[in-house]
Formats: sequence, C-alpha cells, structure tokens
Amino acid sequence: MPERDALDAPDGRATDVGTTRFNGPMRITPVYYYSSASGLVRTFAERLGRPVYNLAEREHRRSEVDGPWVLLTPSYKTGNDRNDTIPEAVRRFLRSAHNRRELVAVMGSGNRNFGRHYQMAAREIARRSGRPMLFEFELAGTPWDVEECQHLLAELDEALAARHAGVA
Repeated sequence: MPERDALDAPDGRATDVGTTRFNGPMRITPVYYYSSASGLVRTFAERLGRPVYNLAEREHRRSEVDGPWVLLTPSYKTGNDRNDTIPEAVRRFLRSAHNRRELVAVMGSGNRNFGRHYQMAAREIARRSGRPMLFEFELAGTPWDVEECQHLLAELDEALAARHAGVA
C-alpha cells in the first residue's frame, strides 16, 4: 500500500468540502497560491479581483482558512521523476487537516515545455484530495485565461452560497 501524507483524504476518498455557514452577502472564495521569484503565478492571482494569499509568505503558510478556498499552484519540472513537483510551501499549508477539509478546488500554472510534468503538481493534489481541477493556464496566463478563471470562480462562489443556504 502506498505511503500516505498530508495531501490524502483521511480514508483515501474525497472528504466533505467546507462546512462553514455564511450569512449576509455572498462570500467570495479566496485563492491561496504559491509563486516563486519569477512572480508569474502572483501576477495571475492578483488579476483575479478577489482575496488572494501568497503561501510563500510565512504568515499565510502557517494560517488556517476561515472557510472554503481554492488552491493555485505552479508545477516545476525537477529533472528527476522521483522528485516531487509540489512546492514545499503548498505541502506545508496542506498539512493542516482543517485546510485540507475546506479546500474546494485546485487550479494550476505550468509551462508546456515541461511535457508530461505540465500541471503535474495541481493535478496530483486534485487527484489525491478528491477535489476538482477548476482551471489550468500556462505561465502568467493570458487576458482570456484571467477572464475565464474569474467567471469560473464566480460560478463557484454562487454554488457554494446556494449550498450553504440549503438551495442546492
């Protein structure tokens, strides 16, 4: 049996998404992201027009979320198939059982030049957590990518609000 770690659901299956109840205006689902020194993922995240938190910053990496959230992670080709492509800051944030429970979707940034490693980190997290891949883009994304991602996140906000209101 493969070794489990913090990314896996407790029983190997998808766990319930967040259970936080919200009153008043619709909650905007925040995006927690990791961006390297290149800043490509940060550039994309900051264009989404919603709360975003950089896991490269210690205060965010050590925090616990206050409700449903979306992960945006890059994938890096390491040159060694045994090396993990998931950034360490993302792995550390996902060590929190609370943060894993509240995760509702995964998005990925990648470089198609990495071949089969393209989007590997995001896809692996989605697979192991049982959460859907919401969106994928290359490098810093295009204006269309940003607009499409904004649309998908707005639909997610509406679906979560309906679910928490007991409509869904």
